[in-house]
Amino acid sequence: MPVNRNALIRYKTIDTCLRNPYRRWTLEDLVDACSDALYEYEGIDKGISKRTVQMDIQMMRSEKLGYNAPIVVYDNRYYKYDDPGYSITHTPLNEQDLKKVSEAVELLRQFQGFSYFRDMGEIVSRLEDHVTSARMKTTPVIDFEKNESLKGLDHLDTIYRAIVDEHPLQMKYRSFKARSASRFVFYPYLLKEYRNRWFVYGLKRGSRMLLNLALDRIHELEILPDEAYVKNTLFDPATFFDDVVGVTKGIGNKAEKVCFRVVPEEVPYVMTKPIHRTQRLVEELPDRSAVFEVEVVVNQELRREFFGYADGIEVLSPPGLVQFMKDRLQRAVERYARE
Repeated sequence: MPVNRNALIRYKTIDTCLRNPYRRWTLEDLVDACSDALYEYEGIDKGISKRTVQMDIQMMRSEKLGYNAPIVVYDNRYYKYDDPGYSITHTPLNEQDLKKVSEAVELLRQFQGFSYFRDMGEIVSRLEDHVTSARMKTTPVIDFEKNESLKGLDHLDTIYRAIVDEHPLQMKYRSFKARSASRFVFYPYLLKEYRNRWFVYGLKRGSRMLLNLALDRIHELEILPDEAYVKNTLFDPATFFDDVVGVTKGIGNKAEKVCFRVVPEEVPYVMTKPIHRTQRLVEELPDRSAVFEVEVVVNQELRREFFGYADGIEVLSPPGLVQFMKDRLQRAVERYARE
């Protein structure tokens, strides 16, 4: 059952009091302690009633919160734990809590490339061990997309810190098209993830062209804390990707209206998983196919998105994209015919 924050503060305060064996606690003492705690943590100065604390003690004794606290009264006046070693903080997690913790642990593990989360590794491992031991013979119910063999994840934290601290990077990088790696100074501005790959946006020293570099193509990386940093004046990271599918976009690229027809079999998929957030239904045709429109920068990720549907999508405009799709699909047909 849900418990509000004030009640949790009172439970913890009562627990702290009853764990102290060097003082005898009356109901009035517990009321005063809870009132002081609420004032300290929440600024509540109106105090609480004896009835409230009595109800708290009943709740702690019950199974409703899973505490089953062994609170007893002795000499008809004083409260204590019958088990001196008991504390509500030692209470084992119930099944619902275990599910939530298990899901949270799995989510945290998605950020293992960053030092802030890596520093939590021991905590996460302990949580995971506790959940595993408490829920033996259970199977996962959430499976996040991940690629354990992906290169470049070890660069995440270095680049992140360079961006935050505004330091240049000395980088050795080789693109897929280059014959050999090149070394240069890079001013990083933004990290972006797309389909389980990471990219960094920034400027190469001596250039004013925005670059996006794949982390898995970085061979060497070093922060240069003593060199001047060129700040980002090229783009607003909060809005720069609003009109793009994927990660490929230059400073001068403008969004275009892209119109495409979807065959009946694919319409439900395109409806439930839009190509882009700007997608809108233009027309439903008599044969149950449909025409959609998005307003985006035409880039390689958008083209690959359309190629993924093969004959399920026909691009209608703009003309340049239509011709590109025709040429590539024709070459594919010729390749298969030749084989």
